[in-house]
This record gives sequence, C-alpha cells and structure tokens, in this order.
Amino acid sequence: MQSPKPRHTMMAILVAGLFPFSLGAIAQDAPPPQEKGPAPADAMLHALEVTYPTPYRAMEAAEVKAVLDRVFTYLDRTTPAELIDKTTGAAITDVAKANPNAVLKPGDFRLTSYEWGVTYIGMLAAAQATGDARYQDYVTKRHTLLSQLTRAYLPVVKADAQNSHAPIKSFLNPHALDDAGALCHSFMKAKVAGSKVDYGQMIGVCGDFVTNKEYRLKDGTLARGGPDGKGGRKMRPLPDTLWLDDMFMGVPTMAYLGKTTGDSKYYDDAVRQVQQFSKRMFNPKLGIYMHGYVEGKRDHPELRWARANGWAVMSMVEVLEVLPKTHKGYNAVLEQLRAHIRGLAGYQTRDGFWHQLIDRNDTYQETSATAIYAYAIARAVNRGYVEPEMYGPMANLAWNAVASKVTQNGQIEGICVGTGMAFDPAFYAYRPTSVKAAHGYGPALLAGAEIIEMNKKFKFGLNDSGLMFQGGRD
Repeated sequence: MQSPKPRHTMMAILVAGLFPFSLGAIAQDAPPPQEKGPAPADAMLHALEVTYPTPYRAMEAAEVKAVLDRVFTYLDRTTPAELIDKTTGAAITDVAKANPNAVLKPGDFRLTSYEWGVTYIGMLAAAQATGDARYQDYVTKRHTLLSQLTRAYLPVVKADAQNSHAPIKSFLNPHALDDAGALCHSFMKAKVAGSKVDYGQMIGVCGDFVTNKEYRLKDGTLARGGPDGKGGRKMRPLPDTLWLDDMFMGVPTMAYLGKTTGDSKYYDDAVRQVQQFSKRMFNPKLGIYMHGYVEGKRDHPELRWARANGWAVMSMVEVLEVLPKTHKGYNAVLEQLRAHIRGLAGYQTRDGFWHQLIDRNDTYQETSATAIYAYAIARAVNRGYVEPEMYGPMANLAWNAVASKVTQNGQIEGICVGTGMAFDPAFYAYRPTSVKAAHGYGPALLAGAEIIEMNKKFKFGLNDSGLMFQGGRD
C-alpha cells in the first residue's frame, strides 16, 4: 500500500489540474497552505514559469569555461606571435637582430595595444581559474616575443627615436598612457605570479613613462593636453583634460611597481591618483563618474560613459590587490570602490547589462562595460570588499549577459569601438559597436574567470523564485 502524498504535493497536483500551464522549476517549495479546502485560483501563481532573456541562474564552472574556451580559440587563431618581412611577407625567425623590414604578422588585434594588456591579464586570470595551461601559454608566448623584440630594438629606437623602425615602436617610444600602462600592468602581474619571462627592460620602459614622463596637473594628477614641445598646448581634446580611462591606464601600474620594487612611493602615488580623480569626477549622489574633466573650467556636463566607469572600478580592485592593508590610503581606496559599486548597482538593466551612458536608458546596452563590472563586482565579493548576499546575484546576471554576446566562433558582440571624449550625449549614444573592437575580450576573460572563482566559493540558487546567496561552499 502506497503512503499518502504530502498535502503540499496534493495541492500542486490540484492546481496543475485546474490551470493548464507549466509551473516551471522552483528551488524552494511554497509553505503548505494553512486553510483547508479547495485551492484558490492564485495559490501557485508565484511559481509560474518566467521567460528571462538572459539566463537567470548561476552558471556552473564547466559552462563558464566553455564560453571562455570559445573566446580563447578565436583569439589564439587571430593574434599570431610572429614577425614577417613587410615587403615580401616572408616569416622572420631570427628575432634577436633588428631588421628594418620586420613587422608583427597582422591579425585581428594588436599585441601591444592597451586593450591587449587587459587581454593578457584576462588570460592569466582564466589560467588560474580553470587550470587550463593554454591560457598561461598564450601570455608567455607573446610576452616572450615582446621581451625579445625590446632587447633587439630598444637600442635602435633610443639612438633615433624620430626615424628608427621597430615592430613595437609605440611601446618602446610611448607618447601616451595608452601605449604603456596596461601592458606594464600585465608584465608585472605575470611577474608577480611567477612568470620566467625577462621583463626587466620592458618594465623599465613603461614604468618610467607612466610614473615620470606622462603629463600631470600641478597637484600630480595624470592628465592629457600638456605642452606640445613647440611652445603650445596639446588638444587632447583640450589642455589639462582628465580622462577617467587613465585611472586604469596608469594607476594599477603604479601600485604594481610598489609591489615589485618594494618602494612605497609608488603606492602613495596610486592612492593619490584614485583620490584626486574621484574628487574631481565622482558624483557621490549618483555613485558614478563623469568621463571627462577640464581643469579650471567652471562647469562640466556630466556624461557618464559606461566603459570609462569600468576602467575606474577595475583600477580600484587592481590597486587593492597589491596595496598593503597597512597603507594609510588603503581604507580610502576601499571605501571609494564600495561607493562606486553601490552606485553601479542601481543602473543594471533587467537583462543584466549597463547602458552605454549609464544613466541614459535611451542608449544601447554595452558589452565591454558590463564585462568589466561583472569582473570587478565578483572580485570585490571574492575579496570580501562587498557582501556576497547583496552583490553575488548581480555579478552572475552580468556574466550571463556577457556570455549571451559570445558567438559560437568566439567573437563578442555589442562592444563599443574606441572612443574619445565629448561633452554631448550624441557622441556616446551613436558610437558604433563591432566584434573587432578589442576592448571587450580581456574584460570577458576576466569576468568569466572571476565568476568561476565566486561560484566555487559561494552558492547561489533560487529562493522564492529569486536568485539568492545560499551560503559558502565547503
């Protein structure tokens, strides 16, 4: 004789018979009814199946890795670490000798762009999170080539910076933080992690540029639009302009120089940059930053571009990774990070993205910024900077949104192309997107890697139909 069915199970059967729809999967049963008798029509409406455009759950590590592997396969195929003769197209195998005809073999992306500095960092993170050596090998192979080229061509560039040729001249003779900062960050991050590549000369070049040669305001804040060397001022796009992007393009490099040299002056500089950028550009009421600021101007229309806010939040989590907790500025950076994450939280869309202009719903949902936020928020959860109960579900939703933009061949859709700065919304709202915009690939790798780590550490699942923190994992 079969045992009687529990009352709540009988209720579910009764309601299912009354209403011909799928109840869907529920992770927590509703409490058993207290009233006896026929069920009212609304008894199980809370359990109706919901169609979410972006998957509403925490991905398993294998699912995340499958997405990352597609990205890896595409990038490994389309970013060759090779030299060719620019005239004949023939391969050059001897990289130890400077060759005036040598160029990097063209691929979809440049191996020495700031975007690729972020990609190297993302590959390192993916290697750590997945245990897949291919990601580490990708970085080692390309960093090794850059180190060899630096050794061969740096003397040539130093001898005649104006007229010399080198396959990586923009790095060897940098003119902006974009040429040096993110690459430098990737070199030192790899070095700290134990890479055997010879980074000495490369860190010397890019570290010196970031800390000593980039233009600064009188109070030491990194800026653009300094002297042009001809008695005038550069227009980038105006004299004495702060770009929020430069919180990432320069500041983590300073912090990692502190880590690799042991000299606290670099930590001091990194903290000062975070504070001085934030004082000028962070809106504490909204919890987000403006993109551009011109020193000495009375008013600044606040255009809150998403990717620039991404560079800012990413800068802070990277600085905190190496800044000693005993440093007098540690808590200031931590509180600024928390304030920014709180602000960003209020602008995530129902599909998990953030808009191109964060607070303008009439602008498109942008992938690279969403990936950076997924990474930074998940990293903040993993490091204990913010609470997993409050921010873990948001990070998972953001990652799922990014994953939905990764095509089967590993390209990523919805990435805003390279963007300057402006003081009107049309400029940002109508920037094109492209799968060839390099800015989204490193952030996607970082986001997936950090989500793997977060979901290994904490459990998230449905509770009364909402995605919720469900405790730490053993």
